[in-house]
Amino acid sequence: MGRKRLRLRRPRGAAEVLSAVVVALAVLVLAVRMTAAAVEALKIAWPFLLALISLVGATVAWRIARSVQARRDDAERLATLRITLAEFDAMDDRQFEHALRDLLVRDGWPARRVGGGGDQAADVIGDHTQRGRIVVQAKHTRVGGKVGSSVMYAVKGTAGPAHRADHAVVVTNGTFTRDAMTWGDRHSVLWVDRDKLRRWAENGTALHELLGLSARSRRSRFKRAA
Repeated sequence: MGRKRLRLRRPRGAAEVLSAVVVALAVLVLAVRMTAAAVEALKIAWPFLLALISLVGATVAWRIARSVQARRDDAERLATLRITLAEFDAMDDRQFEHALRDLLVRDGWPARRVGGGGDQAADVIGDHTQRGRIVVQAKHTRVGGKVGSSVMYAVKGTAGPAHRADHAVVVTNGTFTRDAMTWGDRHSVLWVDRDKLRRWAENGTALHELLGLSARSRRSRFKRAA
């Protein structure tokens, strides 16, 4: 059986009407008193509430201002970024990759570091609205270290198919073997050795100027060859 619905009935007789009026008046008086108490409490507490709201607002404004200033500072730092060969030599692999990313950003390539396990021969990827996508393989070596042809083969094999690159570059603070440079030139894998790195990072020459990547090379020979 379903539950019986509770139904209110109208008061019957003078006694019930009077009782209903008394209850209604009591509820009304209680509501008025509660409202008055709330108003009094608000009068007492409003200075504290105002102070709390002001503190929260000031904190939020300070954090926003600090974030904006931090972005401005980063932009100014990157715009004039210079890194010496001695500083590169003192870096570890991860620091080297981050430094190359910052240099790309300085040159107008929004870039990100992607190096790590399974990076498919790409440590930094940058995208330029006019010059396309560049994939950088970073090879940090000890002073006098040389990068061989096997690195060029790996970059050639993944830059186009895996990363949809328009340009593939291998960058080292050391040098390349003659075979690596010859193979890279023949197969459109660009290379930046110690001398080019100095011109790029220390002297301030933009990478696309250093490597001859004009805006018209949006679909580069590397892309076509891949």
